[in-house]
Amino acid sequence: MGWRNAIVRIGAAIATVLTVCCCGTDPAPSAAPPPGLSVSLQQWRSDVPVHRLQVAVRNDTATPVFFQDVRLVSGSFQEMPAQPVNSTLGRTPRTDLPIPYGAARCDPRRIPPVKPAVVLARLRVAGGPLHEVMFAIPHPDPLLGQLLRTECGEFMLRQSIQVAFGDTWTRTGGRLTGGIRILRKGGTAPVTVEDIGGTTHYDLKPASGERRPVAVIPGPSTTWEIPVVVTPSRCDPHAMGEAKQAFLFPVWASVGGAQTYRVIVVPDEPSQRLFQSFATAACGLT
Repeated sequence: MGWRNAIVRIGAAIATVLTVCCCGTDPAPSAAPPPGLSVSLQQWRSDVPVHRLQVAVRNDTATPVFFQDVRLVSGSFQEMPAQPVNSTLGRTPRTDLPIPYGAARCDPRRIPPVKPAVVLARLRVAGGPLHEVMFAIPHPDPLLGQLLRTECGEFMLRQSIQVAFGDTWTRTGGRLTGGIRILRKGGTAPVTVEDIGGTTHYDLKPASGERRPVAVIPGPSTTWEIPVVVTPSRCDPHAMGEAKQAFLFPVWASVGGAQTYRVIVVPDEPSQRLFQSFATAACGLT
């Protein structure tokens, strides 16, 4: 009987090994932040075009904390891999750790409410072991709510229309004239272009001078072009060299009298080069 018991024990051991290897084990829960250490979420203007946030760290103690990587986890945004930061922070009222954030999780019919979020960070306190810490972000976070509303509003608007710059541009004195095209993707409800806006470097206005609404496009028209005028909004050489958001032009529109949402329109690369050369000449920077 002894040999039979041995076989049973060996079989049980093999089953345990297979269970651990094939199915895995639950990861260790994230620890609470050490005393005196907290984070909040911020965003600089230069973060907007690259879909980035700043994890603003506050350390009220003199104990150095090494951050290896950081990531945002929220049901409202697609999860991104942890961002390596490899930074050691002593006492600080605020030190920003930049991280990317994922695309918003949107509904084509409505703007969803923002969901709770946490920041997970792998860190080491003084000479202690490296471990994961979870920072709860106070809910609802106003920045995440704003980002969700902006992205999901644009997502909803793009279900009905496509917005792009036209291909033909004409220089006339200190102005560059062209057009913005609205392409209907379906439906018969009228599209109202409430307003169009400029950027940090370029003013964009309707050629007709009309404002709010810029145009009402009756359905079921498929394509409509709004004549526009581009002029430089600033001419200092430093600004021309720091054009992080120079080509993110906002257009506000609604479909069928529903909520107005914003969509960002970016000219293609040839048009961007044309805008730059035009602005340089118009500002006398050649």
